[in-house]
Amino acid sequence: MFGLTSAELKLLTKPRTPAAIQDFLEKIPINFEKKGETVLSPRRVIKEWRCHCAEGAFLAALMLRLQGYKPLVVDLKSVWHDDDHVIAVWRQHGYWGAISKTNHAVLRYREPIYRDIRELVLSYFHEYFTNNGVKTLRSYSKPVNLARFDKRSWVISEQDLWYIVRYLDKVPHYPVINRSQISNLRLADKIERQAGKLTAW
Repeated sequence: MFGLTSAELKLLTKPRTPAAIQDFLEKIPINFEKKGETVLSPRRVIKEWRCHCAEGAFLAALMLRLQGYKPLVVDLKSVWHDDDHVIAVWRQHGYWGAISKTNHAVLRYREPIYRDIRELVLSYFHEYFTNNGVKTLRSYSKPVNLARFDKRSWVISEQDLWYIVRYLDKVPHYPVINRSQISNLRLADKIERQAGKLTAW
């Protein structure tokens, strides 16, 4: 299936729920890209046993697909001096949840309790800030179905998936807040900033 070996399928179908997929991602060390920037395919993630947020989202989307969900990801855009974030999303009983790979204490898993994607994205807003407390989340994409890239064998590719990142970057994004709201944002508290510096790896 999707070019995966039986051993790879066994590993990726062992987690039986979205929550279990999140638990699986937590076991994978963060990809610090010490030898240069990467966008590893799901096969390379489990082979090299490392991933960053986009790589984790693509792997989670595949694992959701193996459970019968669509392989959907959402791109979260920040200001130019902060990093964007990518999450895998699924819908359960009419509500949206998210699986997220991050090295920090924030921007993590979301239970499927959100009525729409905007509501889900807003749940990340107050946790999305720089080390000096500036809140930076600005826009988001609608869910992108990674099945559109099946002809390019994104699941098992030995090449970096830059074309998916570029696609996510250019699809329409929708604002989280307007200019007047941006001008009135309060900095995250000192204790929030301290919590934001906690890392898993």
